[in-house]
Amino acid sequence: MPNIKSAKKRVKVTKTKTLKNRMFKTMFKTTLKKFEAAIAEGNKAEAEVAYRNAVSVLDKAASKGIIHANAAARKKSRFTQKLNTL
Repeated sequence: MPNIKSAKKRVKVTKTKTLKNRMFKTMFKTTLKKFEAAIAEGNKAEAEVAYRNAVSVLDKAASKGIIHANAAARKKSRFTQKLNTL
């Protein structure tokens, strides 16, 4: 345990940020899985809605630094290809 006041604060802040990042990452993964499930079902209307949500979440994750911007662009490109082939 830290003894210095600023170090104690850093521990608290880190816990809070870790919790928020974990919650966002979980939501992020769930959204992507919903899109994959809609594609697997072959439901075009549901897949389009899930695609818009997935792209939005990918952009947010990239802007927050949770995933790299290039990784987000790559995933969006692959999702677009999957949607177009459906």
